[in-house]
Amino acid sequence: QVQLVESGGGLVQAGGSMRLSCAASGSIFSIRAMAWYRQAPGKRHELVALITSDSNTNYADSVKGRFTISRDNAKNTGYLQMNSLKPEDTAVYYCNTNAKIPGSRDYTDYWGQGTQVTVSS
Repeated sequence: QVQLVESGGGLVQAGGSMRLSCAASGSIFSIRAMAWYRQAPGKRHELVALITSDSNTNYADSVKGRFTISRDNAKNTGYLQMNSLKPEDTAVYYCNTNAKIPGSRDYTDYWGQGTQVTVSS
């Protein structure tokens, strides 16, 4: 099994910055993509940013130019650097990874528990 532990959420003023981390642990053979999703009250679950195993990235239009996703493959850890935060970025942020455990033929999606990010105006 693979466990994802997120950290770095909290309260920040509009215009501020915050960095989220997602550490993957457990029996891991390989990790493909790592991604961050978010869900605000009354809104749909949305993809914020994704990074592939060869570091190609993709961002939601709403965060392009403000957020940066990265990963440290040696540490099985992903990061989301969030700058110029806006109140509309307030949401629970979830880490997601597509990983394979030893002995498995397939990759499986794993999710973190979520971390609250609140941006005050």
